[in-house]
Amino acid sequence: MLSDLALSLIRDVFSRPDLFADLPHVQRRVVAWGHDAKPIPLQHSSIVVSEELLLDSLRLGIAFSDEPLDGTPDFTVLAVRPLPADVEDHRFGSRTASAVEVRLRHPEDVSSCWIESFDGPNGDAGWLFLIPQAGANWLLAVGATPEKLLESSQVIGPRVELLERRSATFATCPRIVSPLGGSDWLTCGMAAMAFDPICGDGTAHAVREAILASAVIGCVASGGDPVPAIAHYGARLTAGFNRHLQLCREFYRSGGTGAWWKAELDALETGILWCESQARGHGEFRYRLEGFELVAL
Repeated sequence: MLSDLALSLIRDVFSRPDLFADLPHVQRRVVAWGHDAKPIPLQHSSIVVSEELLLDSLRLGIAFSDEPLDGTPDFTVLAVRPLPADVEDHRFGSRTASAVEVRLRHPEDVSSCWIESFDGPNGDAGWLFLIPQAGANWLLAVGATPEKLLESSQVIGPRVELLERRSATFATCPRIVSPLGGSDWLTCGMAAMAFDPICGDGTAHAVREAILASAVIGCVASGGDPVPAIAHYGARLTAGFNRHLQLCREFYRSGGTGAWWKAELDALETGILWCESQARGHGEFRYRLEGFELVAL
């Protein structure tokens, strides 16, 4: 799900002002969050697009080659694992999720997304996110299984019928690696960090991260000192990750009071403290972005 702000950023970066202009918008968000919460309808504006369609649309007009490079590269961007041996993976939480395709019982719900949390007294701790999409509607279940959460659901349950198509279980807790780069390499995308889907800011952050990564590479390629440039990259990404954890903290603080919610909230608090300790070692920022270029302060 891409908000109008995220879509505007992507259109601007890729010079695609008409990107996904033909897709229908999700115009309403219905939220039932917290113990015995009543559903609250809110104005909303976003589109729902698959990762495959997004990537295919952005690749139009861009040439890619699978041919191996000759010789040893001067600089490497690690977007997938494996990572260098000294890189540590930091995970803040243990929550997992699965997605299952559903049929909407009320066709008018196709223009709304629905979010509902569960406190967990019956082993149903977690939350559901109903995402409408043309041709397929998906229900994301975080914590307990979709079936278990739907048993307790007063808001989303009556509106959907489970279908057979579903994903495997996958981790949704925030994670980040350290260090995020070295003198001739940096991590990017899922190799660098992962966000909790509760905030819905992962795609926009990934675009901003890629802008900064390209600026750092440009700085190094033009003769800049790689050590402070890479350090700036790590500091900026860690600061963004910290902001994400603080947003998540408010959701998990208010979502429920059971043991599952408390454990996940404690893990987020640990992550925030870790980010703050990293920030103390980064010092003052030494660069700023001007367009797609990194400029020394």
